[in-house]
Amino acid sequence: MRVEKLRQAYDADITTVHFPLHPDTPADGQSLEQLFAGRDVDLDAMYEGMKARMNAEGLPYGKRTHTYNSRLAQELGKWADTQPGGNAIHMKLYEAYFVDARNIGDSDILVEIAESVGLDGATAREVIETRSFEGAVDADWEKSRQYGVTGVPTYVADAKSVVGAQPYEVLEQLMDAAGARKRC
Repeated sequence: MRVEKLRQAYDADITTVHFPLHPDTPADGQSLEQLFAGRDVDLDAMYEGMKARMNAEGLPYGKRTHTYNSRLAQELGKWADTQPGGNAIHMKLYEAYFVDARNIGDSDILVEIAESVGLDGATAREVIETRSFEGAVDADWEKSRQYGVTGVPTYVADAKSVVGAQPYEVLEQLMDAAGARKRC
C-alpha cells in the first residue's frame, strides 16, 4: 500500500486520523440505494471505478450492497494502535467491510476481527462496550474538520492536502513539499 511505502521511504511520522464518513448510518446499516437515494449515482459504475482503483493498488475489493456505521470500528482501531501488532487490524477491518461486506458496526464481528490479528477478545469487547476510545475518535473527527477533510482518503502534510486515491508519485510530491526527509 502507498502509505506503507511512504513510511519506508520517508523519515516522517505518518498517522491515521479518522473521519466521520456517513456517521448517521444506522447500527444495522442501510442499502447503498438508500444511501444514494435522490442522487444521480450509477452504483454499478461506481463499483467498477473503485474496483479498478483497488486492483491498481493490489487490494481486494468486493461488491457491496450495504453501508455500515464504522464508528465502533474506528474506536477499536484506535485501541488496537496502542497494542503490539495491533496495526494489523486496519487491513482486517478493510477486508471485512470492502471485501466481505460484513457489518463492522457489530460488536461480535469486531471482536472476531480483533482476535484474528492476535488481540485479546475480552479486552476488545471491553473497549467496545465501555467506549473507552470514544474521546480519541472524537478528537480525530475534530482534527479532520480542522483539516477541511470532506472525503476519504485525504492526505495532509504541513497544511497541504490531496484527496482521493492518488498515485504514489502525488503522495511523494506532498511529502517533498512538506519538507519530509527521505531515508537513504
